Amino acid sequence: QVQLVESGGGSVQAGGSLRLSCAASDYMFMTYCLGWFRQAPGKEREGVAVLNNAGTIMYAASVRGRFTVSQDSAKNMMYLEMNSLKPEDTAMYYCAAAEYCSGVTLGKYAKQYWGQGTQVTVS
Repeated sequence: QVQLVESGGGSVQAGGSLRLSCAASDYMFMTYCLGWFRQAPGKEREGVAVLNNAGTIMYAASVRGRFTVSQDSAKNMMYLEMNSLKPEDTAMYYCAAAEYCSGVTLGKYAKQYWGQGTQVTVS
């Protein structure tokens, strides 16, 4: 069964840190590319970071150097460590998976799976 569950969002002051967690099913963690995406009110959803099928992590320019993706294969967990947070990082953050990815996006024609999202607010 394909399943993604995010956790770890919250409110933080600018300059602070948060860590998001994404729990994935066994099959998804082993087979799919996984990524973090966000959507701020009134804006389009954007890619934050993607862990592709080759194990390479791609970051959006806006977060590179501040955000770090890691994974724990034994627990089927992916994490997003967010440091030096800015007000413009405020958004709903989603964990997602697809059969393949391209850059910091999910494959356009790939079957996609999304978590329910977790809110991050930076003031």
